[in-house]
Amino acid sequence: MVTNEETRAPLFATAERRVLVIDDEPNIRRVVKDALRPDAPRVLEARTGSEALSIAAAERPDLIVLDLGLPDMDGIEVCRQLRAWTSAPILVLSARDSETEKTALLDAGADDYVTKPFGPAEFRARVRAQLRRAGMARVPGGDEPLRVGNLMIDIARRTVTRGDSTVHLTPTEWGLLIAFVKNAGKTITHQHLFRAVWGTAHGDAQQYLRVYVAHLRRKIEPDPYEPRYIVTEPGVGYRFEPEG
Repeated sequence: MVTNEETRAPLFATAERRVLVIDDEPNIRRVVKDALRPDAPRVLEARTGSEALSIAAAERPDLIVLDLGLPDMDGIEVCRQLRAWTSAPILVLSARDSETEKTALLDAGADDYVTKPFGPAEFRARVRAQLRRAGMARVPGGDEPLRVGNLMIDIARRTVTRGDSTVHLTPTEWGLLIAFVKNAGKTITHQHLFRAVWGTAHGDAQQYLRVYVAHLRRKIEPDPYEPRYIVTEPGVGYRFEPEG
């Protein structure tokens, strides 16, 4: 049972918290904003998936409310792309209520699923529940940029800078760097890393990785011949050490 005190309790503890509402219907965005007011100090709005991904990367919202019926891309794809770099709770709003659809969204990284039409009280309760769970570890380089020596790695924006200069990476080099950053401090086996980047376990993993890791080291290491960040574990794989 929810008490009056719990119902009136602020959803957000600090004024810096941000919510991103992704829905092409202005009326739904207004209902969500009204449900969160006056607790949410800043509500960002997006009408399309591409606009949402851009805003999310720039603003790093603390909570995301996502509709599935977007005009430019399916909501499930937006969910997958967001979850690739952020741990912020994703609350799906949709008129679709099939078990298959709900299962697919949860598997894609959504945290909860609310069927339209919905009541403001239930919506607030679900938001409270997600914010309580939001103490999970933040995604390095995703929820906020990761500083490694004089490098700044921003997975959400797919940028790496050294001082004022941009470090240009190929798609394969990006795949490697993302896998390293997400598993910082952990040894990643050759096969695991190979599957993460190439999506297959077939081929000579060690040889592929030896070549591409060398390319990546030349771009991000102070001295690629004495690597500080991408450390080789002989016969096993590699380990990313952001402290160098």
